[in-house]
Amino acid sequence: MDVVVTGIGLVSALGTLETSWKRLLSGESGIERHQPFLELEPRPLALIGKKPADLITLIRQVLAEALQDANLTLPLPDCGIVIGSSRGFQGNLELLASEGRRKKEEGRRKRKEGRGKKEEGREFSMTDYQCPMPNAQFPIPNAQCPMPNSQFVDFLPHMGAIAAARAIGSTGPVLAPMAACATGLQSIARAVDLIRTGECQRAIAGAVEAPITPLTLAGFNRMGALANTGCYPFDQHREGFVLGEGGALFVLESIELAHRRGAKIYGGISGLGLTNDACYANAPELGGESAIAAVNQCLKRSNLAAVDIDFIHAHGTATDLNDRHEALLIQKLFRRGVAVSSTKGATGHTLGASGALGVAFCLMGIQNQMLPPGAGMKKPGFDLDFVRFARSAVVRNAVCLSFGFGGQNAAIVLSGDRSFLTK
Repeated sequence: MDVVVTGIGLVSALGTLETSWKRLLSGESGIERHQPFLELEPRPLALIGKKPADLITLIRQVLAEALQDANLTLPLPDCGIVIGSSRGFQGNLELLASEGRRKKEEGRRKRKEGRGKKEEGREFSMTDYQCPMPNAQFPIPNAQCPMPNSQFVDFLPHMGAIAAARAIGSTGPVLAPMAACATGLQSIARAVDLIRTGECQRAIAGAVEAPITPLTLAGFNRMGALANTGCYPFDQHREGFVLGEGGALFVLESIELAHRRGAKIYGGISGLGLTNDACYANAPELGGESAIAAVNQCLKRSNLAAVDIDFIHAHGTATDLNDRHEALLIQKLFRRGVAVSSTKGATGHTLGASGALGVAFCLMGIQNQMLPPGAGMKKPGFDLDFVRFARSAVVRNAVCLSFGFGGQNAAIVLSGDRSFLTK
């Protein structure tokens, strides 16, 4: 069963879908120097607003835009939901833990000053803590920060997907994949499975991230993965990635449903490939065999050959290992002269949502017959046809690649030249 995209909702540091696309074609970047946390030094980030975003707020925004774009009205009780996030509610949990530590230190200070004799032998209790959340009932045993049971549930990793289901009145299947930076493509793959197996005829799929948190920044900085000045994918002088916020959600439908309701169609999901290196936690398998297998699976399931691909939206993180690994893969599998671009120099690296943004930009390229440039590139470090400036081109089939920590490999083919696009 053919699966097509009938609606797109997107938000990035460049703006919404149309704004992001226009600014992307103009070569603009949403990366600026920020200091969202006083305890950490300023660094380049791709923030949507003036301060770090809230995950649920972003999900609601892109969900509403996707539904409006697809011309759908609520409720949608039979719609599947597959929304992933590699970081989830980490920012919220870090805030709670920080507040818990602050209250713990305050309790210790009071006892030291002799104002807490009744609390002798106890480091922390609810009487020491004025919970910032309403209706607090009891502390979590052995936790640094007490919180009501309902608040803890709200921060479980799948609750973003559940919030979307509630918003549209869906009682269909709800999934929340987590596959590091390959999360977006994993989510689309699972949604395609739901439609092709007949579990539903329509699904909302994609990924959203709000990853600008102290722990995320400190962790990636400690690894040496973050850039100091900007994001320059595939450049000779690339220095690492820049964290970015954002996400994209898609309305996916069976071709029969899309035609029956006269829906606008961006393109079709021709094929997907998913593999895992089963090797390193934070580096690709050096031979690239598993990543190559994912791309070959994708092409085979699309009934396409590598020569049929007009554009590759690369993962392109601007880290030394990823860019070298990915460039070699492209040189080995695809024809010489195939157009290649990474848009992370403009949007930053949105981690689990990066593949979803890449899919959206591929579909916009197919619709507009334009190739988006890779912002930030000054001197190419590899012998590939990088899109340096917006380029008019015949775009029938596009590949989007994602490679995540833990060796997660994902590839997807988006097509606009199939008969299913003709009503």
